[in-house]
Amino acid sequence: MTAGAALDVVELAAGVVLAGAVLALWRKDLRALISVLALQGAALASLAAVLAVGDGDVGLGVVAGVVLVTKGLVIPGLLTRVVRADPGSRETAPLVNVPASLVAAAVLVVLSYLVAGRLTALFPDPLTRLVPLGLATVLVGVFVLVTRRKAVSQIVGLLLVDNGVALVAFLLTAGVPLLVELGTSLDVLLVVVVLQVLATTMRARFGHVDLDQLRELHD
Repeated sequence: MTAGAALDVVELAAGVVLAGAVLALWRKDLRALISVLALQGAALASLAAVLAVGDGDVGLGVVAGVVLVTKGLVIPGLLTRVVRADPGSRETAPLVNVPASLVAAAVLVVLSYLVAGRLTALFPDPLTRLVPLGLATVLVGVFVLVTRRKAVSQIVGLLLVDNGVALVAFLLTAGVPLLVELGTSLDVLLVVVVLQVLATTMRARFGHVDLDQLRELHD
C-alpha cells in the first residue's frame, strides 16, 4: 500500500469515528447506537492495522486485532444482549432534543479544532491534523453521557469517549503499547459486563432500566 493510499484510509477511518459519534446523537434506537459502536471499533482497528503495516510494527498489528475483537465484536455483542431483553429499547426523552444535540455537536467540533489548532501548528504532520476529530469524538461522547437517560445510552457515551481517546492515541503516537491497550479494553469490557448484570437485575425488579424513573423512586 502506498503512503498516499494509507493516509486516505487513516483519514476515512478517523472521519468514520467522528461521524459515528454524531450519529449517536441523531438515533434514538439503542440497537442503532450499538451498531455505531461496532462501526467505530472496525474503523479504529482498520486505522491501527494500516499504521502497523506502514511502520512494520507487529505489536501495533496485535493491538489492531484486540481493538477489532473487543470494540468491534465483544462489547457490541454484550450490549445487544442487554437491549434485546429491554422492550423499551429507545431513548424517547433525552435531556436535550435531537436538533439541539446536533447543533451542540457542531459547536463541539469547531471547539475541538480551535483547541487543537496550536498542536497541529507545532507539529504539521498529516496524522496530527486529524487529532481534532478524536478530540471532538471525546467531547460528543461526554455530551451523550450527560444528556441521555437510558443506562445503555450512557454506557454508549462512555464508550464514545474511550474510542475518541484511542483515536487520539493512535494519531499522536502511531499506536499505544499492547499492554496499555489490553488493560484499557479489559477495563471497558468489565464496565459493560457490570452494566449487563445491573440491567438484568433492574429489569427483574422494576421492569425497566430508565435511570430517571429510578431516581424518582429514590425520591
